[in-house]
Amino acid sequence: MALSIYVVSVSHINPPKIADADMRALQLQRTQIDSTCYTLGNNWFRKSKSGLYELYVEGAPFERGVIYGKLTAELVKRQEDNFTAQFKKMIPSNVYLHFLKYFIGWFNRNLAGNVPEEYKDEIYGLSFSASDDYGYIGTKYERLMNYHAAHDIGHALQSMALVGCTSFATWNGHSADSTLIVGRNFDFYVGDKFAEDKIVAFYRPSNGYRFMMVTWAGFTGVVSGMNEQGLTVTINADKTSIPSGAETPVSLVAREILQYAKNIDEAWAIAKKRKMFVSESFLIGSAADNRAVVIEKTPDGMDMYDPNDNFITCTNHFQGAELSTLPSNGQQITESASAYRYLRLNELLGADQKNTVEKTVNILRDRYGLHGEDIGVGNEKAVNQFIAHHSIVFEPQKRLVWVSTAPWQLGEYVAYDLNKIFGMHGLQQDIEVCDSALNIAPDTFLQTREFKDFMVFRSLKQQMLDGKPIDVQLLVASNPNFYHSYVLAGDYEFKHGTKAKAKAYYETALTKVIATKQEENKIRKMITKCSDAR
Repeated sequence: MALSIYVVSVSHINPPKIADADMRALQLQRTQIDSTCYTLGNNWFRKSKSGLYELYVEGAPFERGVIYGKLTAELVKRQEDNFTAQFKKMIPSNVYLHFLKYFIGWFNRNLAGNVPEEYKDEIYGLSFSASDDYGYIGTKYERLMNYHAAHDIGHALQSMALVGCTSFATWNGHSADSTLIVGRNFDFYVGDKFAEDKIVAFYRPSNGYRFMMVTWAGFTGVVSGMNEQGLTVTINADKTSIPSGAETPVSLVAREILQYAKNIDEAWAIAKKRKMFVSESFLIGSAADNRAVVIEKTPDGMDMYDPNDNFITCTNHFQGAELSTLPSNGQQITESASAYRYLRLNELLGADQKNTVEKTVNILRDRYGLHGEDIGVGNEKAVNQFIAHHSIVFEPQKRLVWVSTAPWQLGEYVAYDLNKIFGMHGLQQDIEVCDSALNIAPDTFLQTREFKDFMVFRSLKQQMLDGKPIDVQLLVASNPNFYHSYVLAGDYEFKHGTKAKAKAYYETALTKVIATKQEENKIRKMITKCSDAR
């Protein structure tokens, strides 16, 4: 009991002090234009025909947080429902969920002290629109603050496998028109529902540069974005140990870079002054410099990877002279999917020396292994893992961005021109704001038998995880080159007491391309269990 009282007391986060005059923003009310479009002053929120939500907010921190919340109120609540529901699926034990709640509270006990006041004010304003249903987790403000560290926590608790992204850029001789092109897949998976309501947000803050980012309701950090100066920021997780407590969440470091940096040197300076509690790579593209670099950062060190070439690639391990020599990085290279995916990415870029936006999209959609080998649909070693929250392409010099639509990065990529968006003065009627003439067509893979089979595979996998009976042979046949199909089949047979069949499936899994050393070890352990059980 004493420990519980201590944990609750240290994890409590007091909201920032807001002046009475600023608190009047809470009286603002949105105006409904139609069923999926709202305005509030110059601010607006709408659902595009593409399925993407689009948001524009401006003003001082607390006010824009309040406005963001009021415009997206339904989504803020729905996203928290989806987030918590998925965690309950991932961690079905109420005892462990209870432990995790207090672990996160203790872990984030110093979070507020490491978040800039501007972002605390904004998150506080947004929190007034959060759900009333999760008071047992924390206050609305505490919950939203903690959600901003979700990427970091999922990254630290690596067995949860929430993060594993891919990014790259080309310029000069490696781009068809010599200008900078940046592409990335954000493979942060917290269930299908969580990725349904993506928001393309456009910010005009009272201080700093105007910028866009792809996000979700209730979140003000940055995982992928570009500002009006043509500076882009995308983040990739790297190998990290479980830290002892919170510093500045990665997404808020990225947000500060996007809002206040106009070139690589300024991005470095911002990253340097912030202490983080996990290891991360920031791929920074800069129109001013017409190149890209990777700023690598750990809780204890910092490095910059500059390839001194016309392209750069980044998965989930360090490449800089200093941090690449860390023992933990060596372990990441040998045991995770990162190195394999890195090689495939470089292979795809090397296949054609003149990159374009369309070719960038094709690379981000690539589902094969090295040399085009079929390694199963959804393999973590592929660039396209079929879990992406979003995929995005930037042309910084032109201030153009393309955002993927469902499913994953297979749907249409919708184009936005930042100059046009920021040239608008409010929204008087519900109109499309994308630059549709530049949209990139959906992947033809959607029309194939293989895609239909993959959807059968996902459905059967979910039924199995829900404890329902399935046709194991159909499961395997629906994704026959994927090692995980045989792991699932083995698990199903093992659970139902047919150890010989389970062993055969596990042994077949070992003949396929397995994503990580950890998963290979688990398969071998299950084979031993099957043999011992006879």
